[in-house]
Amino acid sequence: MSKTLFVIGTGTDIGKTYISGLIVKKLRESGSRAAYYKAAMSGNERRADGSLIPGDALFVKEVSGISQPLEEMCPYIYETAVSPHLASKIEGNPVRMEVVLEGFQRVCGSYEYVTLEGSGGILCPLCFDEGELWLPDVIKACGAGCLLVADAGLGTINSVGLTAFYMREHDIPLKGIIFNHFKPGDVMQEDNLKMCRHLTGAEVIACVREGDTELDISAEDLKSLYE
Repeated sequence: MSKTLFVIGTGTDIGKTYISGLIVKKLRESGSRAAYYKAAMSGNERRADGSLIPGDALFVKEVSGISQPLEEMCPYIYETAVSPHLASKIEGNPVRMEVVLEGFQRVCGSYEYVTLEGSGGILCPLCFDEGELWLPDVIKACGAGCLLVADAGLGTINSVGLTAFYMREHDIPLKGIIFNHFKPGDVMQEDNLKMCRHLTGAEVIACVREGDTELDISAEDLKSLYE
């Protein structure tokens, strides 16, 4: 039986995919069969033949060095750089829970550790007009705890606190926090870490600086977050 962890963020472009790549890399380098999965990706480019490239999945694959085929990593890929619910309204092919879970279970059947990545922040709509589906619905259906990725800079106390509050109110487990764009010795950022620990009760698992190619956490500690 595979173990899973859902990587979510306090918002869009916070660094979820970058962190996911480092996480999967750490797992692979430890000798584990690691995989990546994301329900829906927006803002993707096209190949010469017109097919869409799952950009986030390709990034994670290249950074981590895993052999998992791109075709396994994401069932819904859109070109328009907007929330998946709107991208599917524009392009067609709305996100269906049964399709997402079918792909997820297939990946779980082949790998030891499956790292899932969310779209946008915790309140990202994946489908709306064709039937309402939100990111928390997928998180709960997959039965995974969550690792929250946040920016280390100004404003993160509010965004981390609100995200954690929503998760607590909706019984979504928060396994820890990773801060991105961290500057060691920065008084404000160091205080942000302390305040976010106080607000959420969650541990800061790691801090990632600009250009880091390794996650500063042991493979065993990382694996302990998966369930």
